[in-house]
Amino acid sequence: MKNYLFLCLLAIALFFSMQGCKKINQFNSETETTENVLVNPTATVEAVCPSKGWASQNGGTTGGGEVTPTVVTNYTALKSAIQNAAVKVIQVNGTITIPSGGRINFQDQTGKTLFGSAGAKIVSADQTQANSGLMYVKRCNNIIIRNIIFEGPGAYDVDGQDNVTVDACNNVWVDHCEFRDGVDGNFDIKNTSDYVTVSYTKFAYQKTPKPDGPGGADDHRFSNLIGSGDDATADRGHFRITFVRCWWAQGCVARMPRVRFGRVHIVNNFFNSTVSTSCVQAGLESNILVQANVFENVKNPIDLMANNATAVQSVGNAFNSVTGTQVGNGVNAFTPPYSLTVLNASSVKATVTAANGAGATLSGNVCSSL
Repeated sequence: MKNYLFLCLLAIALFFSMQGCKKINQFNSETETTENVLVNPTATVEAVCPSKGWASQNGGTTGGGEVTPTVVTNYTALKSAIQNAAVKVIQVNGTITIPSGGRINFQDQTGKTLFGSAGAKIVSADQTQANSGLMYVKRCNNIIIRNIIFEGPGAYDVDGQDNVTVDACNNVWVDHCEFRDGVDGNFDIKNTSDYVTVSYTKFAYQKTPKPDGPGGADDHRFSNLIGSGDDATADRGHFRITFVRCWWAQGCVARMPRVRFGRVHIVNNFFNSTVSTSCVQAGLESNILVQANVFENVKNPIDLMANNATAVQSVGNAFNSVTGTQVGNGVNAFTPPYSLTVLNASSVKATVTAANGAGATLSGNVCSSL
């Protein structure tokens, strides 16, 4: 009888032990990193951050909302998650390299957030006209991109691609990112895009520009273009864009930004590229409010170009060791329809260059004050 009871107890113990092993193996299978897109059980869901600036208008910008992120660690997974409209929040971990010709088309989607964990980076080494660029965002609405470094191979005037282009999109919020060393530009906005805010974002060039490109510019470190040409008259009434607490850092030569047609609010930003030839550039029918920024050791802080802007107004800016134009065109710019905390210029440099200031300086999809 005793032997019978012992055997029964032993059988029960073995049964539960095997079930425990099965569960452990199942858990490891679910969390293993593969070429597929997987949801990391440890990924945290952050509260939806309230959008600011122009992105707060037209219904606001909330991205993919409060859902568990899909975590990606390689190019195949990143491309799959971006192009899958059912995936609403993507978390980038580590460094992801875009292969030659692998620029990701992010198109025709609504309500999506792409963010990086600490140190996340998307890079490309291709300087050719056809295969350069990291990501092209087209005909999308309600998109948030946060806390990612986008790094290109360096400026080369081959009429190539920007690191990231936003084309015909509405309600886009780029927050705490860094764009550097784009082939054609770092981050451009074009073709009737509207209700865009770029906050706490850093623009820079760290690599020597490549000369002798067919476009004719030996130094094409031109960071941000708004509007693709004077003949793109469909852009009238669009390009409502806010740049707030951003940093145009070393290496930027011009287009910080260059604006056509839009109502653009450039507020509480820091400009300190000693190789600059122009910072804010006012192009055709642009309406620009340049408010409480700091320009330090730069040339032509406010470039009126061909004097065909609608309005360029300079209010409360600090100009430290600069040369060239520091004033607007004498016409008052638009009045922003949104509320925004505007710092005095004396506080801007410290805020923008702080450890949690402009750039991919967050730990993930974290809200910051504006």
